[in-house]
Amino acid sequence: MNYCSDCGASVSLRIPSGDDRPRFVCERCGTVHYENPKMVVGCIPRWRDRILLCRRAIEPRYGHWTLPAGYLENQETVQQGAAREALEEAGAVVRDLQPFAILNIASISQVYFMFLAELEDGPWVPGKESLEVRLFESHAIPWRELAFSSISKTLELYLEDLGRGPFSFHIADIQA
Repeated sequence: MNYCSDCGASVSLRIPSGDDRPRFVCERCGTVHYENPKMVVGCIPRWRDRILLCRRAIEPRYGHWTLPAGYLENQETVQQGAAREALEEAGAVVRDLQPFAILNIASISQVYFMFLAELEDGPWVPGKESLEVRLFESHAIPWRELAFSSISKTLELYLEDLGRGPFSFHIADIQA
């Protein structure tokens, strides 16, 4: 950050009085600009014994597979955001969203909140951020072609729970 979004003056990175970490502070008006982690929301869309994955049509990781997920928008609940991402990326309407996992990726300031979800009847079609969408049985998940470690971890936790039942809520840290 170079300039204050309140008054346009230059900012400097320093520890404000009463704080414990560096923040961007406006040299003119004194506004402290807080930067907080990005919240990513998504789901594991399930259809019978298969899950829906999307092949990415955007960077990063163009051409790799992912679960439908993306940044939470302002004035949106985490459930609404996860459902919106499924619709945008896969043309999928999901229901019965159940909290499944929180994945902390502190090194890149991201927190993933992932849900289990049931798919409504298709057809499911790629959105503008997807090259294709496809249902996968658990043994056919393209592990080497998954886009992100957060998606791999989510699917690993899902398959562990699927094998032993019932589904649990998970919190995990991922080193990026």
